[in-house]
Amino acid sequence: MCINFADCVVVLPRFYIKEKLIFSIFIPVPESLKPMFRICFRSVLSIFVVLLLCNVQAKAAPDGKALFMSNCASCHNPIKESTGPALQGIRASLPGGDWVYKWVHNSGALIASGDAEAVRVFNKYNKTQMTAFPSLSTEEIDAIFKYVDEYKAPSAAPAGATAGAGAQGATESNSWLYTIITLSLVLLVIILWRANTSLRRAANEKDDVPNEKEIPLHRSKLVIATTAILLFIFAGYWLVNGAINEGRQQNYQPLQPLYYSHKVHAGINQINCLYCHAAAEKSRQAMIPSTNVCMNCHKQIKEYTGEADHQLVTAEGKKVNGTEQIQLLYKYAGWDPEKKEYNRDANGNILATPIQWVKIHNLPDHVYFNHSQHVKVGKVQCQQCHGNIEEMDEVYQFAPLSMGWCINCHRQTEVQFTSNNYYSIFTRYHEELKSGARTKVTEAELGGMECQKCHY
Repeated sequence: MCINFADCVVVLPRFYIKEKLIFSIFIPVPESLKPMFRICFRSVLSIFVVLLLCNVQAKAAPDGKALFMSNCASCHNPIKESTGPALQGIRASLPGGDWVYKWVHNSGALIASGDAEAVRVFNKYNKTQMTAFPSLSTEEIDAIFKYVDEYKAPSAAPAGATAGAGAQGATESNSWLYTIITLSLVLLVIILWRANTSLRRAANEKDDVPNEKEIPLHRSKLVIATTAILLFIFAGYWLVNGAINEGRQQNYQPLQPLYYSHKVHAGINQINCLYCHAAAEKSRQAMIPSTNVCMNCHKQIKEYTGEADHQLVTAEGKKVNGTEQIQLLYKYAGWDPEKKEYNRDANGNILATPIQWVKIHNLPDHVYFNHSQHVKVGKVQCQQCHGNIEEMDEVYQFAPLSMGWCINCHRQTEVQFTSNNYYSIFTRYHEELKSGARTKVTEAELGGMECQKCHY
């Protein structure tokens, strides 16, 4: 773009009261282009103000719960003593003024100064010095104490209030803010592009350079051809990908008749997978445990007391009462927790009802899969196919379980070949391992790529 700036003027600071925006411009602009430049500048400034206001709103109030969980939860509990004291209501027993801010920012300095209350707290908790948090502002510290003072134990809250608290405590997403920013930037690019085009055409007219005739986008041969090619590619990808994924159910998470948390059982309480799924290393099927397996523990465990450490919620964010789920288990098992015995009919049969669990991991009928061959012989860990099952409340299908996924696993997985009687007949591979001719054996080398291994 060529502009003769000899004919330009310098736009001095002007104040536009009617738009209620004050700005200054010190950019040389041709007199004929001032209106276009002014429109572009006002548009850019308006977008900037909107984004600034959105960002201020998003960061206006500190989140006391988030601050507590990220800074304090490792040593403190709102209502129970832990490494440090319970924080609910503790501020009333501490010295006033800015003492609590000094303590949080640097407790060591306060102890070293000989402050009586600081020394007392230090001695009471085994002379363990509290971690310093100099980066926390006074507003953030106030937000933390506000959260712990308003905290209520989940088991003590009414059902309606608990559900409301759970909804309020859900982490709010700022995705809307990023959407606004993205759309604003796209709009800004379009405005600047149009402004640049207008400036270029104006400069050409001033220099008596002919402008090319603008062709609307919908009539441009290049745009039409590019759009057709892209539509063809995306349509082909959509059709092929849809056909490939037909019948698969990755991330499938059905609603079960009884809420069972793998995170509580396998994660927090460290119950071995094989305690419930005993057939996983002995049979083709892993086995879904019957209610009597559950009752081995739940004859003694009548209520869920882990709300302070782990809240039970559904995938939709609805809070689950763990104690009610245990009572529901008793109904399925036919157990009377008051009499501590099973309910029986006139013939002495236990009045139990099987739990109608919904199967999650389904393979086509023409596919053969044996759990014992993978768990017992192949030494495959549960998480390799089922994901971090010990971190899931409601289980979902983690892996695609497609043929390509299984074949890639057979190609890459190193078989535990030595000290495994199942592979003792492969003498040639044993000799090659001893001589150093090979360092590993994969399942693909043992016939894992043959069709009849899984389809027969």
